[in-house]
Amino acid sequence: MLLGVPHPALAGANLVKNPGFETPGSGGDGELPYCWSASGWGDNDFSFTTVTGADAHSGSAALKVELTRRVDGDRKALITESAACAPAVEQDRQYDLSVWYKSTTPDVAITLFRHVTTTGDGDGGGDGDGGGWQYWTDLKTLDLSPDYRLAEVRTPVVPPGTDRITWGVSVNGTGSVTTDDYAMAEVDAPPADPGCTATPQQCADGVWEVLPTENPVRSMHSVVLNNGKVLLIAGSGNDPDMFAAGTFTSAVYDPRDGSYRTIPTPDDMFCSGHVQLADGRVLVMSGNKGYPSADGTVGYQGYKASYVFDPATETYSRTNDMNDGHWYPSATLMGNGDVMSFGGLREDSSGSVTAERWSAREEKWLPLGQVNQTWSYWGLYPSMILMQDGRLFYSGSHVFGNGTPGTGSSIYDYDANTVTEVPGLQNKDERDQSASVLLPPAQDQRVLTIGGGNIDTNPEAGRLTDLIDLKAPDPRYTAGPPLPQGTVDLGDGPRPQTGAQGKMYGSAVLLPDGKVLETGGALHNRADPVYETSLFDPVTETFTPVAADPEARGYHSSAFLLPDGRVMTTGDNPGNGTWNHHVSLYTPPYLLRGERPRITSLDGAEWGYGETRRITVDRPVAKAELIRPAAVTHSSDPNQRFVDLPLSVGAEDPGSDDPGADDPGSGAPVIVDLNVTSNPHLAPPGWYMLFAVDANGVPSVAEWVRLGGPQAAAGAAAEPAHVHDFAGELSGAAEPPRRRRASAPVGPQVAGCDRHYGAADVCVPTVFPETAVPGAAVPGAGGGATAAATTRARCAWLAAHGYGRLEVNGRGDTDDPLRLDPDGNGVACDGESG
Repeated sequence: MLLGVPHPALAGANLVKNPGFETPGSGGDGELPYCWSASGWGDNDFSFTTVTGADAHSGSAALKVELTRRVDGDRKALITESAACAPAVEQDRQYDLSVWYKSTTPDVAITLFRHVTTTGDGDGGGDGDGGGWQYWTDLKTLDLSPDYRLAEVRTPVVPPGTDRITWGVSVNGTGSVTTDDYAMAEVDAPPADPGCTATPQQCADGVWEVLPTENPVRSMHSVVLNNGKVLLIAGSGNDPDMFAAGTFTSAVYDPRDGSYRTIPTPDDMFCSGHVQLADGRVLVMSGNKGYPSADGTVGYQGYKASYVFDPATETYSRTNDMNDGHWYPSATLMGNGDVMSFGGLREDSSGSVTAERWSAREEKWLPLGQVNQTWSYWGLYPSMILMQDGRLFYSGSHVFGNGTPGTGSSIYDYDANTVTEVPGLQNKDERDQSASVLLPPAQDQRVLTIGGGNIDTNPEAGRLTDLIDLKAPDPRYTAGPPLPQGTVDLGDGPRPQTGAQGKMYGSAVLLPDGKVLETGGALHNRADPVYETSLFDPVTETFTPVAADPEARGYHSSAFLLPDGRVMTTGDNPGNGTWNHHVSLYTPPYLLRGERPRITSLDGAEWGYGETRRITVDRPVAKAELIRPAAVTHSSDPNQRFVDLPLSVGAEDPGSDDPGADDPGSGAPVIVDLNVTSNPHLAPPGWYMLFAVDANGVPSVAEWVRLGGPQAAAGAAAEPAHVHDFAGELSGAAEPPRRRRASAPVGPQVAGCDRHYGAADVCVPTVFPETAVPGAAVPGAGGGATAAATTRARCAWLAAHGYGRLEVNGRGDTDDPLRLDPDGNGVACDGESG
């Protein structure tokens, strides 16, 4: 799989029939040549012409596609979608494609389609229709060229259930492209797996390590910075004493030496929103203006202030204020570098219905009148994922209680200012603190939601997962495989999970081998940690259990990818108010499969959309990708994405005098050209980790590149991208904006905690789990009582979960709604018989 020149794959049998258009079609004048068909969509004027003579690259014919007027869409000549014409392909193989072209427009791309078998496909595509032809991906943007030029690119690995492909050159701007001499050849089989470099169990499950140095701050926000360090934000750390003292903290962790540096923090950023801007700085929005009142009549309050953290100086600076308070806001980076934010709690504890937009060009939050408003209440930390056409997909993952009314998920079109419900999300009111992730690669536009519960009703968290393909005309969720089960600690030590027991508070992390690590979680509201970790394969749509994090990782925990390919986990804040300062590092199985590839040179760190950029590696690789660094909190990181970089082959190194530079046996560097998407909605501007990955899934250490360059960091618009018409036939009604309103009503116990007991950081559940508590049997209750049944059972549950002494915040019946202080002495559970 050497990616150099000459490359033997291109010299193999050409799988394209009639590659030079020499055989005409059977229908006479005006029909495309044999095995070629006209394709495309949208509002445009176009023509397909077979040209001859000097316009051909070789032989007597070439094919010209021209757009003379375009509003939207594209036109392209494709290999005919038939068994007689479309090349057959094999699962798990790759194919090298090449074409000679000349063009009068830069809006040209090589576009790939695949045929999915109708039975037993297992393709992971979420088709919903059993198979057929479907768009796969754009592989390469072609430079403007008045003379014939060779374009070469390699397909991704063929997924299961794909038996044929077709491809061609798309034109999505006014002008023309003339193509000739197409070629397609199968790439040599990948080398054999080098085998395991550790014990068989470690190679299958990976290895967890609990670090000797603890995290010095109670951080529930983790942001991987563009210098490889990690910003850990605590604010008051859910500690009311720290809040009262005005002691707010952050730390910067350096994985290279394991050190922490505590950072002065200007405000209580506890439960803020955050996202990396296009220049690498971190925008931190809102946070905690006040804790709930002791009598439970006032809830958390969100402030309007906003800050920017600079990784270079490790300092915060204040921006202009937002238009509203937003405790628990969303934060989604858009294709032009702007940031959209929704939801959260206002300064008066009510729900914010104000959408906010950060302008990258003006470096400020825009005034209310300059931001489209639907006056919708999206809840807390609503997972808003940027789609390939600039719309936002609300996945249904959120924090605290029920989902949004209706189906629980939707698509928001900012330009049209409409919300359209998307059906299919299972049990949408038990997806509280589920995790949602845009699956690898981002070009596939598929989202996975994992687990979840409900802190209001406090049932056992579930095993449900859901998948949605946003490329479909009318996308809808379909049921995914159930989460694997591990062990759960109900207060008396770990025991195997049973029945439908799953988890909430889980984390999902994109890995450079294209899989998703899901880890951590708990069974109930801030209680009962679940020890289970697995790898999800988007291709096979299966979970594979691996070694579990030995530390509890429930509420206020984070998991995220480091540039060296390991995963770091932090935090856990159970209802008794304690904090887990231990930090875990996970070495995935791919780091135990022999030597890693190494990127030995990089063609600059500033990359533009649609460009081809060159790297060298010390040995052959199978794929490369950009992974956006994490900005995660509360199971939520809607900006996390894995962007495929299709490989170009046959590149020559003009700076090399070594005749063996492209010989796989010479030990010399291997030249790889990487094709960057032209669509900033697929890969919003900013800093990314670049990984090169070999055929066994072993990644390099990441190099940092900035996509979009300085222009994108300043909010300059990118060139128009080749965007396909996905999710264009939604069956739901597009809802216009609501009537303007100031806020949405939200109960003061939104966090699922009864504030009549203990300090503000203690969460006595408003509804106790309906789980039998050992030692809490009640006569006549059949050998076991639920924690919700009696004072004795509730107090036994609190004792088993380490709550300790709990003072009652007040006197009288209304100050003891859970009946934990029947003797009225102001102390809950101090020996009463129940």
